[in-house]
Amino acid sequence: MRRFSDFDFGVSWVMSFFHQDWTYDGPTAADVVAKHLAVEVDDVALAVRRDARVLVDHLPSETVEVLWTAGAQYMPGFEGTGTTGSEWTRTVVGLCDARLSAKADVRPLTGADTEDGLAHRDAVVAEIERVEFLPAEVREALVDCARRCTPDLALRILLRAVVTRPYNSLSPDQYARLESLGADLHYGEYVVEAVKFMVDEG
Repeated sequence: MRRFSDFDFGVSWVMSFFHQDWTYDGPTAADVVAKHLAVEVDDVALAVRRDARVLVDHLPSETVEVLWTAGAQYMPGFEGTGTTGSEWTRTVVGLCDARLSAKADVRPLTGADTEDGLAHRDAVVAEIERVEFLPAEVREALVDCARRCTPDLALRILLRAVVTRPYNSLSPDQYARLESLGADLHYGEYVVEAVKFMVDEG
């Protein structure tokens, strides 16, 4: 059973847009997301909408902000703008709805693409807690995400948060456990591999 993509997907994929040069892709964060969604298959928008809805439905806005900020290299829009984490995430849901409404025959996600990882919640929480170079606030938000949203979403945001801190390292054992969880959740080969360069082989 395989997911629709070998690469990252959902909200964690959206987080990857927001790097130091994100404004070259559009004047606003919403424009950037809309631009990417416009050229992708339906499953991409469905996966983003699924993640975004679960964040808004199950976490307070402050926790959502911590997750977006941790998973993006540079996340615009929260400090001094009046935009909250929940409002931004609802904007993402709306962009997905707009993209999907342009077609009349969108099929829902099925099979591996609906895997939420509930059977692996404890293992995901344990891996979050082991990444000690992440700030305590971020680890707490990720644990809340694993317990109140889905372990799948929490694991993907964890991987994004790790990538944004490349001057730190993972042990080979940590990477092996992340790789095993990725296999259990039917991730494509490039999802967990994104953090492989951070493994300390010394």
